[in-house]
Amino acid sequence: MNKMVIYRDLGLIDYKEAWDYQEKLLNDIINVKIVNRTTNNQQPTTNYLLFCEHPHVYTLGKSGSEKHLLINEKQLAEKKATYYKINRGGDITYHGPGQIVGYPILDLDNFFTDIHKYLRYLEEMVILTLAEYGISSGRIKGQTGVWLDAEDPLKARKICAMGVRCSRWVTMHGFAMNVNSDLSYFNSIVPCGIIDKAVTSLDKELGRKVDVNEVKEKLKKHFAALFETELITEKETV
Repeated sequence: MNKMVIYRDLGLIDYKEAWDYQEKLLNDIINVKIVNRTTNNQQPTTNYLLFCEHPHVYTLGKSGSEKHLLINEKQLAEKKATYYKINRGGDITYHGPGQIVGYPILDLDNFFTDIHKYLRYLEEMVILTLAEYGISSGRIKGQTGVWLDAEDPLKARKICAMGVRCSRWVTMHGFAMNVNSDLSYFNSIVPCGIIDKAVTSLDKELGRKVDVNEVKEKLKKHFAALFETELITEKETV
């Protein structure tokens, strides 16, 4: 078992480029696992945590509805946004500058083979990070992600969306935390297919812009503690 995690910050990167990169890392890990099943010479699998930001883009998960994208191709172009149907769970969401997107590419055989526990750990990482800014957050039963005023249906608003894929216990895709996001882009979708709840961001809640790198460091700290791992920082090599 290898519980070390390689951390790479990909900066601002095109969504499709990051998606292809995730697929490459996932397939590399799966190939090692396949070989390990046929030999006594066991090779450790590698784990990754990728952070990045994307240019404006809408992504639709495999369980989502295209009706939740409320604009047409011309309007997408006017907003300088792109649109992809992708192979994660969940419905439609938005990514853009000022949002921290995290892609853990983990072999859960190195940690625990429980996808629900995995999602709860990602949520807890965000919850603990928000607490450092004096913001109380939590979960809504039956809905993945992190919410403010989760217990009040009239005030509940999502600050972090999640959608993952898992193949042979190797994960990809992940979470999107709104830090200094332009929330107007969410007006063009039904976020995560939920029609009766709002979306928010860290800067909106605090009433000031937030240092994105500072937030990344807090997320990394809590990720390492929850997954009982050590992060090894490497430069991106997409």
